[in-house]
Amino acid sequence: MEVISEQHTDFARALGKVEASYRRRHPNSEQRQALAARHMAGGNTRSVLYYSPFPLAWHSGRGNRLTDIDGLDYLDLLGEYSAGLYGHSNAIVNGAIKRAIDDGTVLGGPNRYEASLAEAICTRFPSMDLVRFTNSGTEANLLALSLARLAASGRRRVMVFDGAYHGGVLDFRSGGSALNIPFDWIIGRYNDLEGVRSLFAAYAETLAAVIVEPMLGGGCIPGTAPFLQLLREQTSRYGSALIFDEVMTSRLAPNGLQGAIGIEPDLTTIGKYVGGGTNFGAFGGRRQLMERFDPSRSDSLAHSGTFNNNVLTMAGGLAGLAEVFTPAEAVRLNQLGDRLRDRLNADARRRRAPFMATGVGSMLGFHFMDYTAPLLRPPTYTAAATRAQRSIETLFHLELLEQGFHFARRGYIALSLPTIEADCDGFASAVDAFFAARGDLLRATIGAANSEN
Repeated sequence: MEVISEQHTDFARALGKVEASYRRRHPNSEQRQALAARHMAGGNTRSVLYYSPFPLAWHSGRGNRLTDIDGLDYLDLLGEYSAGLYGHSNAIVNGAIKRAIDDGTVLGGPNRYEASLAEAICTRFPSMDLVRFTNSGTEANLLALSLARLAASGRRRVMVFDGAYHGGVLDFRSGGSALNIPFDWIIGRYNDLEGVRSLFAAYAETLAAVIVEPMLGGGCIPGTAPFLQLLREQTSRYGSALIFDEVMTSRLAPNGLQGAIGIEPDLTTIGKYVGGGTNFGAFGGRRQLMERFDPSRSDSLAHSGTFNNNVLTMAGGLAGLAEVFTPAEAVRLNQLGDRLRDRLNADARRRRAPFMATGVGSMLGFHFMDYTAPLLRPPTYTAAATRAQRSIETLFHLELLEQGFHFARRGYIALSLPTIEADCDGFASAVDAFFAARGDLLRATIGAANSEN
């Protein structure tokens, strides 16, 4: 017990020191947090943006650089949780949005951009015969699920996977959210082939759809090709719709992850970066399903949304997809991310640091625990190990922020197009220095947590 207590004291001392430095360097962000809390619960209107002791508030962004309201600069490695693919000031995307503003907004009818954006999306993602626009990925997933359930002739159940995130009311991480929409959910284990077969055997006659992220956004855990192929085979066999949620993963290959692995779903949802930095979501898929939204049909399904085709999103999204995020750029950026992931893992092994970087291409997840095999699903921790993991994430995050690197507290990176090799080199060197300075403390903290159980 004395050894455990000593390790706790050492870690608390290190964390207290970096938190004190953080407060000294960011008085304006701390004050902003206090003022914001007067009118917003927790000073926040988007939960993921909060972290202790208070989040940085941003003044401006340029390329892949951010400046906070205390005047300090950072390399932006978070990329707005994958939505900021184009960086903060892409001239082509911003120019298109500015021209749309100058021509007038809220026009209240079809405009000159939306059909071209629809064509660009359907060309980029061949599984989408037809597409409909929404205002977020959450909304796109809700509509895709509702369409699949309606088309399934009385079937209502939906298979989803533990650890998945499909939107603010479709959150299945850490046991699920109390705010989730009350569909009849069947929750499976990600990358569990035998478990999937068992669920289909038990529920096939009542199963309307399966929705899956080809890579779990939470933790950046890739779906294996056999797992995703099994979902395609089983849904085809039993007449259920397969929905690929590519809101985040569509950026990971020229035609999304579905193109990279060669699996065509019945419906696909996209969002994030496709709006060119503005609010965006879309769902699309097989013509037989999507044509139900044709308003000229007597049995058409109504799909509303005042800003579904707003000119800012349509113009910015079209410019970005057609002119900036070309297939060649998709390959370049994702190869850059793969090299960064490989380097981080190699440095961790060399330093004997309890760390693993996961993901695909330009999206990386960090896990501060000892692993001997690839992660196939979100890890299950004891209470003590969970506390240790969260504490290490906090120390790592604050120390790297102090050196000018911005990413998510939970250990998540989404590279943006302005990022170059030198940016990744600088970050990797800073992480390696963290391993060198804190490796013993990390190992001791994890070891102490494991010994408590």
